[in-house]
Amino acid sequence: MTKIGILLGSLRKDSFSKKIAANVATLFPEGYKAEIIEIGNLPLYNQDYDDENNVPEAYTTFRNTIKEMDAILFVTPEYNRSVPAVIKNSLDVGSRPYGASVWNGKPAAIISQSPGNLSGFGANHHLRQSLVFLNMPIVQQPEAYIGNVSALFDENGKIKDDGTVQFLQTFVNAFVELTKKYQA
Repeated sequence: MTKIGILLGSLRKDSFSKKIAANVATLFPEGYKAEIIEIGNLPLYNQDYDDENNVPEAYTTFRNTIKEMDAILFVTPEYNRSVPAVIKNSLDVGSRPYGASVWNGKPAAIISQSPGNLSGFGANHHLRQSLVFLNMPIVQQPEAYIGNVSALFDENGKIKDDGTVQFLQTFVNAFVELTKKYQA
């Protein structure tokens, strides 16, 4: 079973990111399991925790969970033309202590979304910059920017536009191929 961890850039219980993630999780082929990984409970990264051997339990649980994943999907809104703090904090927690990054070599994909037309472009590209540094190969094409997200779902939280579902299937297929490449 190939395990795909999903990290959400929004903490809202009914966030658009969570709805997109739930829809995308169903698009993976047999033999793949996608699961949302909690990141809202992580204390802000502080190197003293690692240096003084006083690591919060939430860090240890998170790091161990990420180690078990074969690949990571980020689904995020854009906050102030960048990545939400909760995503950046999870990257920092997982990249430490120095030399023990849980991200190294793990395939990644990014879906950014926004109620506006820009569709989280800034967040997507800022996140890519961090993932390159963390040595995470990233799906390059197709890029996944979802604009006008507030009109995307029906009353049950399902994506109601077939074209968007087909696009997301193409995106998932590219992510699966990238993941296979790095599992070989």
